[in-house]
Amino acid sequence: MKHFRAIRNTLMLLMQIVLITLPSAAFAHAILVESEPKAESIVNTSPDQVSIWFNENVASEFKSLAVINSAGKRVDNNDVRQAALDRSHIFATTPELPPDTYTVRYRVMSADTHIVTGRFTFTVTTPDKAELQAD
Repeated sequence: MKHFRAIRNTLMLLMQIVLITLPSAAFAHAILVESEPKAESIVNTSPDQVSIWFNENVASEFKSLAVINSAGKRVDNNDVRQAALDRSHIFATTPELPPDTYTVRYRVMSADTHIVTGRFTFTVTTPDKAELQAD
């Protein structure tokens, strides 16, 4: 019985040391830090692509980015890609988007292998309406 306790206590001590010495970033999920167009923004020209950046590199597997119009129809070119030199950046191209409010939905895998999902909106308006909203 004493031998079992000694082994258990040694294992507990080793687990504590491992947990303390591992970088805390290993347990963090990817967080959206930037987007273009900006989240909740109003733009007066249609973007050529929608780009999003995370606070850490994300896996190339399981990535998804979709642009959905207010009628619920997917309107991007269904071509999500990851930047070659910045693995925290994914993007999808879009055709000319008419004035509407669009929802961007994304899914990526963090460095800790957790799937992260989210969404934000942006609005495309005509240049004359954008000027009125700026006043």
